[in-house]
Amino acid sequence: MSSDKYRAPQPLAGMESQKDLTSPFDDLAQEYDAWFDREGSLIFPIEVRAFEEILPSLPKPWLEIGVGSGRFAQALGIETGVDPSARLTEIAMKRGINTLLGEGEQKLFDEESFGTVFLIVTLCFLDSPLDVLKEANRILRPGGKIVLGLVLAESPWGQFYQAKKAEGHRFYKYATFYGHDEVVRLMAQAGFVNEMTVSTLFQSPGEVQYMEESREGYFPDAGFTIMIAGKGTTAAAGL
Repeated sequence: MSSDKYRAPQPLAGMESQKDLTSPFDDLAQEYDAWFDREGSLIFPIEVRAFEEILPSLPKPWLEIGVGSGRFAQALGIETGVDPSARLTEIAMKRGINTLLGEGEQKLFDEESFGTVFLIVTLCFLDSPLDVLKEANRILRPGGKIVLGLVLAESPWGQFYQAKKAEGHRFYKYATFYGHDEVVRLMAQAGFVNEMTVSTLFQSPGEVQYMEESREGYFPDAGFTIMIAGKGTTAAAGL
C-alpha cells in the first residue's frame, strides 16, 4: 500500500501496554472463526456479495476496525486490520492481513492515513462506539468513506440475536444492538454524512437456503445492512 502518511502496524511510543490488552473473544477465537464454516457458510457469502457491489467506489488504502479473524478482510481485499483480541489477530495475520493489536478508539495511526475504514459487525461490540467513529473520522483522508456492516436491532436477525443475548449466549451476551436511526445519529455526531445504504439477508434466521442479491436502501426486514458515509468536517465531529 503506498502512502507517505500510512504507518504500518508496529509498536509505537507508549504502546507497550498493548501486551496486557485482553478481550472476551480470546477464549472464543477458534469457535468464532469456525462459525463462518458452519452456521455462517451461506450467510457469509451473502454478506460478502453485498459488499463487493460497493467496493469499486471506495478509496484506498483500506482499514478494518474489529478485523477479528480476518474473514471479511481477506474476502474483500482489506489490507490492514485492528482488533483487541490477540488470538483473533494471530488468525488474521495467517490470512495475510497486516494486523495491529489495539482498540478502535486508540490513536494508532497518523491523521488522514486511510481512504476507507470498515466496521463489519463491530459496532455492536464496542464499549465506546462514538469514540471509535470519531477516531475513524480523524484517520480518514478528505473525501474518505466509512463503511458499517450492521445487524440492526429492529431486524428479524437483530431480534433473534437479542433473544440469544438474553439467554446469555457466549457471543451475543457482549453485544448491544442499535437501530437504524440510532446509527444515523451516531454517524452524524462523529462528523459523517450518510451517502448510501445497502440491505441483504432477507431470509429468516434458521432458514437461509440460497444466495441473495442485495437491494439499495434501508429495509427493516433485512438481516444485514451496509451503511456508507463520507467524512465530514472535524468541527461537525467535535474533534
